Amino acid sequence: MIIFPAIDIKDGKCVRLIKGDFNKITFYKDSPVAQAIKYSQSGFNDIHIVDLDGALQGKPVNSIIVKEIIKKVKLKIQIGGGIRTIDDINSWIEMGVDRVIMGTAAVENTDLLETACNKFKNKIAVALDVKDGLIALSGWKKQTNISAIDFIKKIQNFGVSRIIYTDINKDGTKKGPNIKDTVELSSKVKIPLVISGGVSSIEDIKKIKSLNNSNIEGVIVGKSIYDGDIKISDLTELI
Repeated sequence: MIIFPAIDIKDGKCVRLIKGDFNKITFYKDSPVAQAIKYSQSGFNDIHIVDLDGALQGKPVNSIIVKEIIKKVKLKIQIGGGIRTIDDINSWIEMGVDRVIMGTAAVENTDLLETACNKFKNKIAVALDVKDGLIALSGWKKQTNISAIDFIKKIQNFGVSRIIYTDINKDGTKKGPNIKDTVELSSKVKIPLVISGGVSSIEDIKKIKSLNNSNIEGVIVGKSIYDGDIKISDLTELI
């Protein structure tokens, strides 16, 4: 199981949101580059980065910071936020990221998603931000009536490498991830899932790992690391 420590970037700083609400934002003292170096030195292999400015503006914004992270560490980086075009994807791939995460654009334009998967083999992930089973778009500002499971079934032969499944009701709350719904979803689709949102303790991570579910590829951990609820050393022992 892959453990992805998270870096969400807003205004050049590391931040975390609660339930995707930009009015409930916490800024942390370490810069995104310093945080990435800390993760690398601690023994992680992967990192999850979200360009929140990009998500809001509909285009990549924090490329200079990400380029600096790539120069400083050897982590496999998956990045999302504001990625809407093939050119956006290409620029991130050329910069050296491992996976590019499509969110809003993937849902609104499945032809674009399929084209991207064909052009960038095994490099495209899809982020689904879900509230009560339905997908939300545009930095969680726009709620749709599209069910997550129906959408995944629609795209599961495109070649999407993984689904980042975020439960908005859980994200940033530290009340435990939505394991039940993710396990249920994993039994109905073919694309590997990564759990995101709500991780509160090392026990949550152990619980996910103990599932030994081949279709749950990993888990993203953010706020609980920043707030000191989970020790980085405890996480790296589970890699």
